[in-house]
Amino acid sequence: MGAHISSAEREGLCGADESARATNDVDSDEQFLRSVLASSADCIKVIDLDGNLLYMTDEGQRLMEVSDFNAIRGCPWPEFWQDGLDQHAIAAIQAARHGGEGRFEGMAHTCLGTPKWWDVRVTPIRDAHGEPRSLLVVSRDISVLKEAQSQQRLLMEELAHRVKNIIAVVQAISMMSLRDGTDIAEGREALNSRLLALSHAQDILLSNTGEVNATLAGLLSRIISIHGDANQFEIAGPEMIVGSTFALGFSLVMHELLTNALKYGALSREGGKVVVSWESAGDPENKRLEFCWAERGGPLVVTPSRKGFGSRLIERSLVKRPTSSAQVIYEPTGVIFRLNVLEQDLIVD
Repeated sequence: MGAHISSAEREGLCGADESARATNDVDSDEQFLRSVLASSADCIKVIDLDGNLLYMTDEGQRLMEVSDFNAIRGCPWPEFWQDGLDQHAIAAIQAARHGGEGRFEGMAHTCLGTPKWWDVRVTPIRDAHGEPRSLLVVSRDISVLKEAQSQQRLLMEELAHRVKNIIAVVQAISMMSLRDGTDIAEGREALNSRLLALSHAQDILLSNTGEVNATLAGLLSRIISIHGDANQFEIAGPEMIVGSTFALGFSLVMHELLTNALKYGALSREGGKVVVSWESAGDPENKRLEFCWAERGGPLVVTPSRKGFGSRLIERSLVKRPTSSAQVIYEPTGVIFRLNVLEQDLIVD
């Protein structure tokens, strides 16, 4: 027969089993918590109630570019923050020490000096009696978000700038078109035509793969395709990038030249044509665009008795400094438009 086990011995064995299971449960819980911390993409730290650094996860050390945690263990955590943000860190610690939550955003450098933006939460780690015994600090790297917000602000400021410029152009076009028209119908037609040209210029810019720049040749080709017959044009010139401000003015000037050519000039006759050419001239530090529009094969040109808004727009829209020039020449054989501007003015907005 087997050995007899007393009830006291049985209780002792059961107690030992329960103790072993409890130890295993604790070990299992600790392993589980470590696994949870290791899976987080945040920089997780434990600090004491005075704010001294006690622990940092491996991911946190990677984000903070820490090569040896022992070198910073025990350091006051608020000292990682500068430019007044240390006071935000101290306030967050105080809030957590009293059982609440401290939260703030700010920029702090890693141990290697890399600036990063952080969204920080500080909460209490409580003991068996519910009292804070240490503090948990979770810092989320939001540098990418902050960069995106910065880019968004720049885009909004740029949009506001461009809208103001367009409104100013529309106001000038409206007043001058209506003032120069011999009657309301003529003024309305001129205004609608010019506003349509302005709209097309915006479409051309934004259709350029989302950029607000275009090439001079591409801009000219699109304008001609909208207003004229490409077979009546000869175009030649090197590739040049133009910014939105120049592109808008250039589009309006081309619209005026095209409109006049279609009504009264070379494009009003079969066989008439326009030769458009440009080149880069001058020394390397003072490069200039020399642009020429020359009509051929049209009716005899007579110099107008007065300059209307169209002529003033052509001569003034693209000239931003005294050293630049824009001139309309009424040769008997055809209208000629010459433009001479610094190449740097083509891309300045």
